[in-house]
This record gives sequence, C-alpha cells and structure tokens, in this order.
Amino acid sequence: MTALLSIQSLTVALPSGGDRPHALADVDLEVRAGEILCVVGESGSGKSMTAGAVLGLLPDGVRASGGRILWDGEDLLAASPERLRRLRGKEIGMIFQEPMTALNPLRTIGDQIAEVFRAHTGLRRNEIRARTLALLESVRIPDPPSALRAYPHELSGGQRQRAMIAMALALEPKLLIADEPTTALDVTTQAQILHLIHDLQRRKGTAVLFITHDFGVVAEIADRVAVMQHGRLVETGPAEVVLNDPRDSYTRSLIAAVPPLHPAARERRGNGQAALTLTGLSKTYGKRHWLKRNARVTHAVDDVSLVVPAGSTVGIVGESGSGKSTLARTVLGLVCPEAGEMLVYGEAVRFKHAAERRRHAAQVQMVFQDPYGSLNPRHRVGDIVTQGPVTHGVPRRQAWERALELFELVGLGADALNRYPHEFSGGQRQRVGLARALAMEPKILVADEPVSALDVSVQAQVLDLLARLQEQLHLSILFITHDLRVAAQVCDQIAVMKAGKIVEQGDSARIFNAPAHPYTQALLAAVPGRLWTPGAGQKRVA
Repeated sequence: MTALLSIQSLTVALPSGGDRPHALADVDLEVRAGEILCVVGESGSGKSMTAGAVLGLLPDGVRASGGRILWDGEDLLAASPERLRRLRGKEIGMIFQEPMTALNPLRTIGDQIAEVFRAHTGLRRNEIRARTLALLESVRIPDPPSALRAYPHELSGGQRQRAMIAMALALEPKLLIADEPTTALDVTTQAQILHLIHDLQRRKGTAVLFITHDFGVVAEIADRVAVMQHGRLVETGPAEVVLNDPRDSYTRSLIAAVPPLHPAARERRGNGQAALTLTGLSKTYGKRHWLKRNARVTHAVDDVSLVVPAGSTVGIVGESGSGKSTLARTVLGLVCPEAGEMLVYGEAVRFKHAAERRRHAAQVQMVFQDPYGSLNPRHRVGDIVTQGPVTHGVPRRQAWERALELFELVGLGADALNRYPHEFSGGQRQRVGLARALAMEPKILVADEPVSALDVSVQAQVLDLLARLQEQLHLSILFITHDLRVAAQVCDQIAVMKAGKIVEQGDSARIFNAPAHPYTQALLAAVPGRLWTPGAGQKRVA
C-alpha cells in the first residue's frame, strides 16, 4: 500500500548547548491510508518533535537540517507557510496534548470549533452551529449546548481535551496526528475517543499517527508500532509483534514497566486509626440567581463520606467531572464545603480563621498533577521547597538543611537545589513536587493524578518512590487517578465517584475482582488493552 505520509531520513537540529545535537536523527517512518501507527517512547525521545516537523510547527531555534517529509508526494519541508496553513485542519488534523494551552481562553468553545468551518468551508452560520453541536455530542461532552457557550476554564481538563478532539475531527482529515490525546481522559472517555478515531479510520480511510506512552492504548488500536529513544527509531513493526515479542531491549524495558490490571498483593497497613474522616461533604458550583438564571450548576461533591485509615492509600477513581479534584481541594482547605464535616486524626477541621488554615496546611499537603505548572519558573527549586516551612516559622537555615535531606530522599542530588524547574525532566520535577509537599512534614498526602503525564518507566519510578516514602514517613495518602492500572498497584482501598457521589467503595481486590455497581463495571470494561497482559504474549484486542 502506498504511504500517505513518508518521513525519510529526517534530522532535526537542536540549538547548541543542549544535551544532544539533534532532536531527531535519520528517522524513517511512513503512515499508510487507513492504518493507525502508534509512536511510543519516553519523554524527550522525539515523538512530539516528529509531529511538529510534519506540520511546520517546530519551536523557535529548532529546524529540520536533513531529510524529507512527503505528503502525497509533496515535500512539506519545502512548502510555503501559506500552503501549510491550508493543509492544517483540512487535510491533516492535529490533537494537541495540552488543551488549556492550545485553546484560546478569550473565546468560547463553540466559536473556536466553528472557526475551522469558517476557514475551510462555505457553510452558513446555522449549518456551522449544527455541525459544531453534533461534534460536541460525538465526543460525549456533558450538556453540549452549554459547553458550546462555555470558555475553556469553565470545563474540566477531560472536557477541554474532548473539545480539542472535536476540533481536530471537524473536517474529517486524511491524516490525524494525535499527540497524547487520551492522557488526561478517564477510561470511559478514552474508550469513546478511541472508538471515534477507529470509526473515522474505517469510514473515511483516515490515517492516524498516534503518539502515546500508554501501552494499553497501543494494544487497543495500533496496526503498527514505532518505538523511539533519544531521537532515533529503535524498533518498528506490526503491533502484535512489538507488543508480544519485542526485539529491542529498550522496548522490552518499556513494556516491563506497564502496571498490570490486577491488584497487587499487600498486607493491611495502619493501626486501625482513621487519619482522615469525611462525613456528608458537599460543594456546589454556579448557583443560580436572578442575574444568571441560565448559569451552569454543578454538584461537584454531593454528600461524600470517606475514611482514610492511618498509613494506608485510598484511591479515588471516576470520570472527568466526577468531583475527584474538587474533593481534593476541599480536603486541602482550598475550597470550603457547604455542608459536612472533616476530621484529621479525630480533630474537626474549620477554615474560618487564618490560624486554623495554617495549621491544617502543615498536616495535609498535595502533590499536583502538573509539576511544571505548579512550580514557579522564576524561582530556584530550593527556594520553592523551603518556602512553606519558612512561612510557618522554621528558620531558613534549618529549612534548607531539611530540603537537602528531602532531595536525597527523593533521589535528587544536593546540587539540584540551585536549579530552575525548566532544567529538570518531567519525572524529576515530580520528585521536586514530592519534596515540596514533604517539607511541611504532613500527616496526609493528597496526590492528584501524580503520574498521569509521565512515561511508563518514569511512572514506575515515581510510584516506587511514593511507596518507599509512605513506609519511611508513615504517610496516609489520598490518591486520585483515572488510571485504573495505577490504582490497582498502589491503593489499599478504592472509592468510585460519579457525578459528585461515591457509588462504591471497598478493598482494591474486591473492587477489581468483583465490582458490584454497574458504573464500576463499566469503568473496568473500558480500560484500553484490558485483555493484553504485558509480557504474557497475548494477542491484542481487536
């Protein structure tokens, strides 16, 4: 079959002073009409740079220094900016990894999707609105008419990603480049989006270049797989071969790091004492009043009761918009509940006074999902880590000595304290985030999707580190995730949230092996590649 896209000996040079001279070195790839090629590899392997080169969207100072990118025989490296603008969206669609960065914060979601039709078609206004609404319905955004009028910040992270996917699929392009399109999505939405992409592929013969670090997604949809490391292609072949009989040692190491979808055997931890007790917690956003009668009303947390035993890890799982992150912010004291009670080691928590909030902050700390976004880029990480203790009255020298100990504990050297966040890899930044949270010597750690944006190998390292720190420091952890494979490996108990309510909770083994609630059953059935066991030689799911 003739290749729709052919990348031949592509070399992309990096500015001088980097850790290597080339972002890509002699890369050869081709994507045929009607096939899905999954490109996998760790952060910095060149996956996203390959996509950027195809669309002429390389960062400033980065350029293609050799090779060709042929699109239907046309070399895109020689194409004019005007030609590339006509190509983007109409012939080649792109789903970006970070929707909050890619979407315009000053324009509504409906207006941004409609712009694709205005730029490339002659459709009338009412036709464009109908097509835009149908796209939002196809990607399963709740309440599409309201989402049409919403701004990006008014949607959850998963809903923003679905809007971005709707925009990329608007004109049913010949080639769809998907850069980590399901990383921020829950398993049911992942399944819907993968089905949507598969359906487009079957109906229109669309080719898909799918960039991901999720081997479950690869097992679910890939026809062929290409594995990249340090800007070079190390292995490529049919999905069944690469997944079940990889040749390269790097590929084998990546697959070995994929957590299985079976709860790990673990002893019951803790002494029976409750570290955190939530009773009847409720929080509502967007209350209606006479000035805003059509305001969106969301019961983010609705009568939630939960206990986190001391020394254990309790996982909160559920779809995007289920209330997981609002529950985390409430536990931290960043959001005041409208009803309910919260106890930390039996003592009631109240946020009416600043002194009470400061005392609570010393007991409960958070590890954020995006370590880069949560670290001030203008400050050295040593200052970031010591800021909390110093604010709470710890002498600066003592706080700095504690930071040195913590950096050794999380696997970073003492010299790292004087570096800025951008000088670290994603996994290293997450270690800095852990050190910052631990600097306050908390009793409870809230981990909100702490490994969702990390490669499988780095993810495994961070999870091992978290388990070791929990054992050494006797931490109790509220672990929020949409990745059920991760939840199976790290959580002693699981609570399943839907529409602000906990619909089922219990020991991890029971939840995964004998789920009682239909919603829990649906979540487990939607896990991509659920019938593929890493290293077991099983064939992928069709």
